[in-house]
Amino acid sequence: MLDTEDALAEQLDALPYLMRYQYDRSAQYLTSIMDPTIEYFKQASQQPFPGPQLSLMEGQLTWLVYIAGAVIKGRLATSTNADSQETLDGDLASRVFALLRVADEGLHTSRYGERSRQRLDVAFLHFLQCFRKVYIGEQVMHSSKVYTRLAERLGLEDHSAILSVMLSKIGTNLRVYGASEELVHLSLVLFQELAAGYMSGKLLMKLDAVSQLLVAHTSEHYAFLDAPGNGRNRTTYYATLARLLFMEDTPGRFRAFVMPLHQVLLQLGQAVAAAPTAAALRQTVPVARVAGLFRDLRGIASATATRRTYGFMFEWLYPQHMPTMLKCLEAWADMPALTTPLLKFMAEFCFNKSQRLTFDSSSPNGILLFREVSKVVVTYANSLALTGLPNAGASGGATTTTAGGTAGTGATGGSAVYDTRYKGIWVCLLALARAMSGNYVNFGVFELYGDPALKDAFDSALRMVLSVPLVDLLAFRKLAKAYFALMEVLAAGHANVVAAQDTRTFVFLMSSLEMGLKSLDVSVSSSCASAVDNLASFFWRHVASAAAGHPETSVGLSGGPGGLGSSAPPHGAQQMAQHVAQHPNIFPELLRTLFEIVLFEECSNQWSLSRPMLALVLINGPMYNDIKAGLITSQPPERQAHLAACLNKLMVDVAPSLDPKNKDRFTQNLTVLRHEYRAKA
Repeated sequence: MLDTEDALAEQLDALPYLMRYQYDRSAQYLTSIMDPTIEYFKQASQQPFPGPQLSLMEGQLTWLVYIAGAVIKGRLATSTNADSQETLDGDLASRVFALLRVADEGLHTSRYGERSRQRLDVAFLHFLQCFRKVYIGEQVMHSSKVYTRLAERLGLEDHSAILSVMLSKIGTNLRVYGASEELVHLSLVLFQELAAGYMSGKLLMKLDAVSQLLVAHTSEHYAFLDAPGNGRNRTTYYATLARLLFMEDTPGRFRAFVMPLHQVLLQLGQAVAAAPTAAALRQTVPVARVAGLFRDLRGIASATATRRTYGFMFEWLYPQHMPTMLKCLEAWADMPALTTPLLKFMAEFCFNKSQRLTFDSSSPNGILLFREVSKVVVTYANSLALTGLPNAGASGGATTTTAGGTAGTGATGGSAVYDTRYKGIWVCLLALARAMSGNYVNFGVFELYGDPALKDAFDSALRMVLSVPLVDLLAFRKLAKAYFALMEVLAAGHANVVAAQDTRTFVFLMSSLEMGLKSLDVSVSSSCASAVDNLASFFWRHVASAAAGHPETSVGLSGGPGGLGSSAPPHGAQQMAQHVAQHPNIFPELLRTLFEIVLFEECSNQWSLSRPMLALVLINGPMYNDIKAGLITSQPPERQAHLAACLNKLMVDVAPSLDPKNKDRFTQNLTVLRHEYRAKA
């Protein structure tokens, strides 16, 4: 049961309610069992015991430590603040902390390879997490009776003393359990949550052990960093260290912290310069070392939450080390073990979370950063093209498309193709979407000065998307979310680019949006609705409104006057008109799909799905009546008259315009329509 997390949790969840019913008697009974067992364990640190006897003892202590942790954590569930109960919590906690002192001393240090000992250390981490949640934090007073009892028995007088014990245990685990991914992960989760707390983080920074850790943090001191299974763990490790570091954001401390990584980057740069070919570089530099470096960099980048701390990172890496990173991507382009960490680092580095990427108005850094993202996306897309595109048809490997939808040429499925191809595509699309939605780049600069970075990034992203069968694009959740997020960004700010694609590509993109609207993932369907809204609005404003006699721009495709003056239609409008002329069912199918979802299905994002519908109604014009008729006849006869009456109210007081107030009125009408129809149905 100790190795079955769910079963163990089920047992432990009930204990606090049972023991705290008569806590004084229960605690006395539990300590009467703990004391002799702990005493035997202390003796075993000085004199050898038979292995089976030690394993049995460690198993007994594991259960006792789990029980103590569950009971202490139960104080939150039972909502009691009685001083007497805190004193009893202190009695239990003092015994576990005393056991912690002994566990890593004497002969016990030779037991780390035994499974029974590893279970005991997992139990210790569970206890420390439980204690942290109840007795370390902003809401806990230093005068708590728990600390009174801990001071009496062990000399642990306050939060700082307890944090020092916890940090010591975390450090020991990271040093001795490098091969145990479970223990490393649990230790780092505890470390991360301690650093995330405002008060506990500040207290950690006052400890000498943390100051030493921020200087001596490499694999020379913590062997788990070199273990193959700890890739994700090292990202968490460096994210936590950087979070502590940035609590006091001084440039000097940052430089000292990243100096070991800086040396690795310099050595890697020298190897890149000395290697005549990519193959030569692969032979001279271990791939694990390079992959680990990018995992570390991603961890640090994820902890930069302010403009100042991000500036430290940006000034360190750009421009000196960016060419080295690009060369690494070129050299190991066919190895996901390296490309995935590198691409994920870039996706994190260009992510404007908390508005950390805020450059001065005269700074070109936002544009320069996007150019680096573009280079990475283009390089990776080119590498995929060189290795071949499975299931790719003609015209860039697009899935076979028809006017009414798409049909995949065959889904590859399985984890192999995801790990080798789709995962990298997902991260590239994510990075590009983040860079384009970060509001730190003036994209008009690229076309104005003839810089191909933006166009190359678009083309490469679409080339990668078209290499994936539509059925696979929708089947892999992360890939789908990244793709539709990028489509939302493109449609919002670069609808003309989408419109200017060749007809086959345009139909593929629109068909994918129709499929995405049906997704059960709210974020996916909302992104698709936003993209459809912007693309349909683009078509209405620059193409269909003039043809319908309600021009919303200064000129229609015919070049007739309107508004304040005359100007040429935007790039892509003519191409979009040609696409729709060749495939007239594109917009009607989208409108029909949205009506079916909003009226007949449960959807938590009704408002998002309703936003593109007015533009689609206006675009479809006379066909809108056919769509209504189809919706009505699709329902049982007894509901058809009611649905027809509801649909007739949809356009009441709604003008043929995409003015925001007019769209809001349409959305309100649609909400009332849905409520009235579903209430009677």
